[in-house]
Amino acid sequence: MGKNKLFIFEFVSGGGFSNFKTPSSLFCEGFGMLRTIIEDFKLINFEINTLLDYRGSSLSEYLKADRIEIIKDKEDYLIKFGTEIEKSDFCFIIAPEFSKHLYKLTEIAKNSHKKVLSVDLEGITLGTYKYDTYKFFQAVNVETPNTYLIPIVKKSLDVGFILQKFKRINSPIVIKPDDGVGAENIFYFDTEKQIINFFNDPENKIGIDRNYILQKFVRGDNLSVSLIGTTKRSFILSVNSQNINIKREHGNSEYFGGTTPIQNHEEISGNLIKIFQNMNLSMFTGYFGIDFIRKEDKKISFIEINPRLTTSYIGIRNAINVNPAEVILESKMDVLDLFEVKCENFSQFSRIELEFECDEAQESVNDNIIPKLMKDIPEMVTPPICLNISKSIEKRRYSCFIATKEKNPIDSAKRFREILNTLKNYDFQQIK
Repeated sequence: MGKNKLFIFEFVSGGGFSNFKTPSSLFCEGFGMLRTIIEDFKLINFEINTLLDYRGSSLSEYLKADRIEIIKDKEDYLIKFGTEIEKSDFCFIIAPEFSKHLYKLTEIAKNSHKKVLSVDLEGITLGTYKYDTYKFFQAVNVETPNTYLIPIVKKSLDVGFILQKFKRINSPIVIKPDDGVGAENIFYFDTEKQIINFFNDPENKIGIDRNYILQKFVRGDNLSVSLIGTTKRSFILSVNSQNINIKREHGNSEYFGGTTPIQNHEEISGNLIKIFQNMNLSMFTGYFGIDFIRKEDKKISFIEINPRLTTSYIGIRNAINVNPAEVILESKMDVLDLFEVKCENFSQFSRIELEFECDEAQESVNDNIIPKLMKDIPEMVTPPICLNISKSIEKRRYSCFIATKEKNPIDSAKRFREILNTLKNYDFQQIK
C-alpha cells in the first residue's frame, strides 16, 4: 500500500505573489514555515508535494518534499494549485487572510473532497476579520480592547469618526486593516494632531479597497498562544513572545519573530486554560494561534485569532517534546483525546535583515556561500535571500530566518550571538 499523498501550500513562497514584487522579508518567513512543516509531516510517512515561486527556486534543495513544482514569472499559481489538490489525498494550506486568500484556497480543497489538515472554513471565517473576532471576544466576556469599524466617506476613511473615537477612548490608538496579517499596515497615534497630520499628508493614503478598524492601543507584553484544536477542546502547545516593532509614523510596523516558551509559561497557560473553558473554539480544529497582550497588571487582553499556521511554529517545533505535525494530523482525524506537551527546550526564532558587504554576484552567493552557511549554521531555516536585485543599495539587502534550540534563554542568546558572528565572517552584517 502506497503512502498517503499530502499537498502542502504556502502562499508567499509558493507563487501567490508571482505577478508582483515581493519583499525578501515576507518570502523569508513564508519559506521558513513551508520548510519546517514539510519536514515534520515527512516524519510521519507522507508523500509530499509543494509549489515554489521561481524566485526561490535555488532553495528547493532545502525542502524535503518528494516533488516540487515551480511557479514561473507571472504564471497563475491557481492552475497548478488545483492540479496538485486533485492529485493529493490530504492538503495543508498556509495563506494570508486578506482578500480571502485562505478561505478561497481552502474552499477549493473542500470542493475537491480532500481532507484539509489546516483550519476549516468556519474557523477561517471568524478569524479573518478582526472586528468579527472582537465581537466574538466580547460575547464570551473576555477582556479585549475597544474596537470600531471605520466608515468610509467620500472614498476615504472618516477622519471625523476617528477623531471622535480617539477622544472617547482617551488613549493611544492603532488603525489597521480588518483582514490584516502580522504587523502589516499598522498605524499608531497618540495625539489628535498626529491623526490630522497623517490624513492631510498625501503620502499617507490608505486604500479603501479593504476595511480598516480603530483599536485602543494596549500597553504590555506582545504574546501569542499556539493551540491544537479539536471539536471537543483546545490544547496549548506553547505561549510565545512576539517581537513587534510598532512604528510611530508611516505605518512601517514590522514583525521579527519571537521566543518560546516565555518565562512563567506554565502559570500563564493555566490562566489561559481557565479562560478557554468558557470560550467555544470548536470551529478551530488543527493548529491555530491567538494573539494577546499581558498588561502591566498581569491581566490578559485578547487581540485576534489566527486561523492558520503562524511563524511561531518554526520555534515551537524546537521547544516541545512531540512532533506538532503528528498532533495536527490526530486532531484533524478526530482521534486526539488526551494530549500533554512539555517544553523541553527554548527557541529564539527570528528574521534577520542583512547587508552583504561584497560585490559578489547573486549566483555566486547562492552557489558558493549559501551551502557553506547552511552547513555552519544548522539553525538557519531560511538562508539569506534577496529577491529584488537592482542597481541600488537594495541589491545588498538580504533576509534570513534563524531558530535556535537550546536548553534555556541564556544559552540561546549566546548561540544567537555566535550565529551573527558566523554571518559576519561570510560578510553578512546585521542591519535589523
